[in-house]
Amino acid sequence: MDQIVRRPPGRISTQVNARRGDARSGRLAREYFNAEQRMRERGVRRTILVMGSTRVSRGNPYYAVAREFGARVAADGRAALMTGGGPGIMEAANRGAYEAGGLSIGLNIRLPREQAANRYLTPGLRFSFRYFALRKLHFLLRARAMVAFPGGFGTFDELFETLTLVQCRKIAPMPIVLVGEKYWRRAVDLDFLVAEGMIAKSDRRLYRYADTAAQIWRAVRRAL
Repeated sequence: MDQIVRRPPGRISTQVNARRGDARSGRLAREYFNAEQRMRERGVRRTILVMGSTRVSRGNPYYAVAREFGARVAADGRAALMTGGGPGIMEAANRGAYEAGGLSIGLNIRLPREQAANRYLTPGLRFSFRYFALRKLHFLLRARAMVAFPGGFGTFDELFETLTLVQCRKIAPMPIVLVGEKYWRRAVDLDFLVAEGMIAKSDRRLYRYADTAAQIWRAVRRAL
């Protein structure tokens, strides 16, 4: 009878974990280079990132502001309009850019409760990411400004990550615009953070408020 070779359990689990790590590395690389190649092919060099709630209806005043702003970005032509690709505010901004003939990019994310991409995305520039980290990387890789409309956890996540990266000088300074001053002042008391010494007074210069598409455009156009 052939001798049975018994391998230590730890060795087997290490080999399995290594194979899983290799597979994950391959998926990460493919997801990064797929988006990178397609944007290079379309000549996307600069983007303006727009974030906001998926729950905003077409009758909401912020929908109209986001749509008008998207149209302004497209009319200028120096940057592509980029969003998370979903409904609500993102649809509105993409719609404005798409209808005005500009590049309209959507970086969707695969979630347990699937979020459908909106239909106002330039063919070939609609992406579906598995990994949040790579999606976030592509959000900011070409961004010249970040515009945050009223939103929930996802909007807060992108907003505060961008503020942190600019504050820590990990990315180049860019306009960060909070649309809906009344909303943002109630949702996040940034003046309280200054008063408590949690952020510096100078950090107030990292962001600004706006309420109309014209005000947003004035805040971001110089960055282009």
